[in-house]
Amino acid sequence: MAEDASSIPTHTKAWYYSQHGRPADVLKFDPNWPLPQLKDDQVLIKVIAVSLNPIDYMRIHGEFKDTDPDLPIVPGFDVAGIVVKVGGEVRKFKVGDEVYGVINEEGLSNLKILGTLSEYTVAEEKRLAHKPSNLSFIEAASIPLACETALEGFEHAQFSAGQSILVLGGAGGVGSYIIQLAKHVYKASKIAATASTGKLELLREIGVDFPIDYTKYNFEDLPEKYDLVYDAVGQTDRAFKAIKEGGKVVSIVPPAYPPAIFFALRSKGSYLEKLRPYFESGEVKPILDAKTPLPFSQLIEAISYLETSRATGKVVIYPIP
Repeated sequence: MAEDASSIPTHTKAWYYSQHGRPADVLKFDPNWPLPQLKDDQVLIKVIAVSLNPIDYMRIHGEFKDTDPDLPIVPGFDVAGIVVKVGGEVRKFKVGDEVYGVINEEGLSNLKILGTLSEYTVAEEKRLAHKPSNLSFIEAASIPLACETALEGFEHAQFSAGQSILVLGGAGGVGSYIIQLAKHVYKASKIAATASTGKLELLREIGVDFPIDYTKYNFEDLPEKYDLVYDAVGQTDRAFKAIKEGGKVVSIVPPAYPPAIFFALRSKGSYLEKLRPYFESGEVKPILDAKTPLPFSQLIEAISYLETSRATGKVVIYPIP
C-alpha cells in the first residue's frame, strides 16, 4: 500500500551494533534510527521480510573491519518489501511496487550503514527486482543473496550444459540454489553434493543425482571426478582432488587460493530478473528452514541459530514491525 507524503518516515525501528563481537552481546534495538536522505537513484522500502546470511554474523564479529570500518551499523543484506518513495531518476519502480534484492553492491566492502534489519531501508534501483507474484514476501526474502551468489559462481566458471558438478554444502542457503540452477538453468549432466546424513533426502528432492554423506565419506576419495566443484563451505584444498583434468573450483569462502576462483557477490537486480521465469514456473524453489519465520524481536536467537550451521535452507525474519 502506498504511503502519502506526510507519512513518509524520517526515522525507523532497527537493530544495530556499535562494537564488534558476539551478536548476543553487541546487537541492540533502536526505535528511532534516522533514515538517510534518498538519492536520485534510490528507493525507500517498507521492509516486510529479511533473510539472514552467514555474512551478517561474520560482519558483526568484525571479520571484514579492514574494508567495513564504520560503526554503528544496522546489519542485513536481503530484503523483500514495498516501495514507499522513489528518487528522481528511478524509472523501473513506482510507489506500491513489491520488490526484493540485496541492498549492498559488493559482499565485503562499501557496505551500507543502514542494512535491512530495519522497519525501512534504502537501496539503489539497480540492486532490486520486482517480486514474483507467486512468491510470498518470506519466500522472496530468502532468495537474493544466496541465489545471486550461486548464479555468479556459474558465470565465473563459464559452466555450460552437459558438464558435471559437485556442490560442497548442498543443503545450505547457497548450496540449495547452486543445485537447482545446475539442474534447471544450466542443464548439468550430473549433480553430486555433500551434506550430513539427515539432509540427503532434501538433496535428492531438489535434483541431486549422487548425494554424498560427508559424515561417512571423503568426497575427494571417491572415484567420480567433475568438471566443476562449487565450494560453499570452505574445503577448496580438498576440492582440487575431485576435478577432472581441466576442471575448475569455485569458492565463496575465503581464503580460497589460486587456481581456485574466489569471488564475493556483486549484487544486481538483473540476476533476479533473469531467474524470474524459473521461480514463476516453480522449477527453482526457495528452501526455508523449519524455524522460518522468526519474528523481528527474536533476531538474536535467529542469528545464533544460523551460527550453529544446523539450518537447512534459509532463516527469515518476519514480520518486520
